[in-house]
Amino acid sequence: MARPDPIPAYDDNYIWLLRDGPSTLVVDPGDAAPVIARLGSAPPTAILVTHHHWDHIDGLPELHARWPAVPIFAPEDPRIPIATRRVSDGDAVEVGPWHFEVIAVPGHTQTLIAYHGEGLVFCGDSMFSLGCGRLFEGTPAQMLASLDHLATLPGDTLLCCTHEYTAANGRFALTVEPGNAALQDRVAEVAELRAHDAPSLPSTIASERACNPFLRIDSPEILQSLARHLGHAPQDRVEAFASLRSWKDTFR
Repeated sequence: MARPDPIPAYDDNYIWLLRDGPSTLVVDPGDAAPVIARLGSAPPTAILVTHHHWDHIDGLPELHARWPAVPIFAPEDPRIPIATRRVSDGDAVEVGPWHFEVIAVPGHTQTLIAYHGEGLVFCGDSMFSLGCGRLFEGTPAQMLASLDHLATLPGDTLLCCTHEYTAANGRFALTVEPGNAALQDRVAEVAELRAHDAPSLPSTIASERACNPFLRIDSPEILQSLARHLGHAPQDRVEAFASLRSWKDTFR
């Protein structure tokens, strides 16, 4: 299995690059310049887009003008004006030697999708390592369902999310589940990687199931932390998730 390469962009974005022989896949090109710098004159085999936010699509016009024959896969969303094929939940994407299934993961936005296949999941801003995206358009129930779905993927699936947020997420995760030994190890690993300016990604689904508080809503320690924070126990998983996400929104 080819290992995906995170290309830094802006302050903390990653544009994903996947190579297999002559085939190249680009995911969420928020900026054309680092993609062109990496590929030179050779066009990618295809471009995948997860959602409409500017830092995921602003490179599309320049890349499309440079390589008009390259297919661009994107969700059904008019806020992504450049796409050659629109895809939605359950669709198959066949590009070069790769096969991906499209998974709808609403919450961060209503139309966000993930591409799962080849031992990878390109999930945009739905799940982060040790965290998840803000709820700009969706509901807590939607986001929880999306994360629950991603958590069912095989444990060795590489999680290819699109921001270097892991260290900050780890500080919050330790606040709500300080006794989690796997989380302590992951935070230490991330600190070592970032000290050498190395990316903390990709992670794995198994690691996230063990460490990510937003996948661990049923953890007794997290529920106890939420009860102390709220002054009462959450009534159900959706309230627990909503409270955890709201707490993270104001955490510094």
